[in-house]
Amino acid sequence: MIQLDRVFKFYRTGKHVKIVLDHISTVFQSGRSYGLLGVNGAGKSTTIRLIAGTELPNAGRVRRSVRVSWPLGLASGFHPLMTGRENVKFAARVYGEDVRRVIDFVEDFAELGDYMDVPVKTYSSGMGARLSFGLSMAIEFECYLIDETLSVGDARFQAKCKRIFDRRRANADLIVVSHSMETIKEYCDHAAVLVDGQLIMFPAVEGAIEAYNRLNR
Repeated sequence: MIQLDRVFKFYRTGKHVKIVLDHISTVFQSGRSYGLLGVNGAGKSTTIRLIAGTELPNAGRVRRSVRVSWPLGLASGFHPLMTGRENVKFAARVYGEDVRRVIDFVEDFAELGDYMDVPVKTYSSGMGARLSFGLSMAIEFECYLIDETLSVGDARFQAKCKRIFDRRRANADLIVVSHSMETIKEYCDHAAVLVDGQLIMFPAVEGAIEAYNRLNR
């Protein structure tokens, strides 16, 4: 279970204040997968980072009783001056995983070759996404966070990602941010819409999609 307890998140840019979550309390129940919908700029990626713990709220708390992934494809979570291999080692140790096993998995899966041993700052965005996705699949989580990153690389590599991801999600929950309603329908059984700092939960995906489509008219 992931619980948002009176979470308040805002950004200040000059004289302008953007409120992402306005003292929101809600629960993402275990055993369910959720879609997170909203127009561009609503704060969906920020909300995912708050759930992951890679960003903190201005007030309130996020409580997690399950092992939650970082947002899949978040290459910016790597230290840019460290090599791919060094970043993978660090993450494996933080999560208490077998370092050799994780490195072997990522090296085989990400197909970066010699780039595993050069600084991440030299990577293209695609290479960073492949490294991050591979690391996410090497470490098993109870809830995976996905922010528009299910399609990584060419068609062959995308098929490879889908095969391993389907195996992982058979025993895990998902929270998915996507502008693709087909993706939301395929992976989620519940959904929420983020609008004007409010997170509105819907018991069925179809209701959330209808609300999202009304916002985009």
